[in-house]
Amino acid sequence: MYDPFAVALLALEAQKVVELRLVKLAWGGFEGCAEAQQMVSEKVSAFIEASGTLMTGGSCDAVVDRYREHVAANTKRLTAV
Repeated sequence: MYDPFAVALLALEAQKVVELRLVKLAWGGFEGCAEAQQMVSEKVSAFIEASGTLMTGGSCDAVVDRYREHVAANTKRLTAV
C-alpha cells in the first residue's frame, strides 16, 4: 500500500515546480529552451528510475519519496537567484 499523505504532498510540491517552469518557459530565450530540454530529460530519467524500482520489488512509497526528492531539487534550482 502507499501513503496517501505523501502522495498529496508530492502533488502540492509539484505544482510549485510547474509554476516555476511555466514562468521560465514563458520568458523564452536560451534559458526557456534549456529548461524545456532539461524537463523532458528529467521526466524520462525519473520514469526509468521509477520503473526500475518497481521491477526490482521496490514499493510505491519508495517511488513517491524519490519523486519528492527530485521535486525538491527542482524547486531549489528554479528558485536560486
